[in-house]
Amino acid sequence: MERQKTLKKEAKVKGVGIHTGKKVTLTFKPAEKDTGINFIRADLPDRPVIRASISNVIEKSLNLRRTSLGTGSAEIHTVEHLLSALFALGIDNIIIEADSGEVPALGGGADDFCKVLKGAGILELDGPKRFFTVREAVCLNEGDVFLGIFPDDVFRVSYTLSYPELSLNQYLNFVLSEEAFLRKLAPCKTFCLESEVGPLQAQGLGRGATVNNTIVVGKSGVVKGKASFTDEFARHKVLDLIGDFCLLAPAIKGHVVAVKSGHPLNIKLLKKLDKARDITPPFDIEKIMRILPHRYPFLLVDRIIEFEEGKRIVGLKNVTANEHFFTGHFPGRPVMPGVLIVEAMAQTAGILMLSRAENRGKLAYFMSMDKVKFRRTVLPGDQLILKAEVVRIKSRTIQIRGQAFVKEKVVAEAEMMFSLIPRDD
Repeated sequence: MERQKTLKKEAKVKGVGIHTGKKVTLTFKPAEKDTGINFIRADLPDRPVIRASISNVIEKSLNLRRTSLGTGSAEIHTVEHLLSALFALGIDNIIIEADSGEVPALGGGADDFCKVLKGAGILELDGPKRFFTVREAVCLNEGDVFLGIFPDDVFRVSYTLSYPELSLNQYLNFVLSEEAFLRKLAPCKTFCLESEVGPLQAQGLGRGATVNNTIVVGKSGVVKGKASFTDEFARHKVLDLIGDFCLLAPAIKGHVVAVKSGHPLNIKLLKKLDKARDITPPFDIEKIMRILPHRYPFLLVDRIIEFEEGKRIVGLKNVTANEHFFTGHFPGRPVMPGVLIVEAMAQTAGILMLSRAENRGKLAYFMSMDKVKFRRTVLPGDQLILKAEVVRIKSRTIQIRGQAFVKEKVVAEAEMMFSLIPRDD
């Protein structure tokens, strides 16, 4: 069984953001299993945490030749090269503290990040690695730009780069391994077309670009900088793509086929894959934990067995004799507290609400309960079937009707009102 990984010890890297030109220090810290990749803006009040996930991608940044993440007013830009290094090295869990808003460019690729991370040492954790396995083909097409992913036993990328105006055509077929990434992709620098330099600078971007981290290519070939490979531009596009795909899962089994794809189409495909995996029942506990913020001992839904997006949901909770609340409720006569039965219904309703793409990254706050009835006791060994359906949706509130069953008999029911707000609020 392949296990999750983190760092053995803390490490730092310093540099300048390629677009902002600002100095930045990143501090890499070990993290617990199942916590994922989390950026912390250490320079901002309350040190906001930005999780590296599809739901936190800043859409407007994608057309600015970079991938950026944000939650509330906190942002971290140009994360793709660092994420590609983490993906290739198999690092699932890490804390990345930043004292500015952009990841440093360093050498323009992932090479320096890999050296610092490997220098800190990589530690296996006591938890299985989480793979995203492609079961069926998913494709997107926008004009002459194509991106698709197909079932495979490894993570493979076939990339075609084409700039007809420069008579520049390159193709790369790459199967990911740590050794291949370090040798073939990590050293590849950022590049841009000579015709793009002026417009980028006019937008206030590229302030940290130098000949050491960026290659400028024109009709006559490389104008500034130096390429390490004849097909460096296709290689760097694959490096960027791997960084974007890290936002979907720490490990992927699938064959990506791309023609001229960049960050915008990469993220569109990833959102489609992310939505598909989260709305296809059954939801196992891993999917539930990606949606709900609750954790032990207060996560009271084990599985989702039916789901109709935006309308209804059915979950289950296996009530065992080991539940922490039975210790005091009541000694010698264990009974599940009625308020926790309602909480289990509310969490099931939360999955229904928060699984919608527009509600990702929000919290569902319980506002009120009405028509609450407890009809039967719930005992150790019972299996609670939790049903929730939408009654009414307003701009910021949702009314849900919930029922809990044991052996097809209603044990509790309630009408519940929720407010959806961003986590920062």
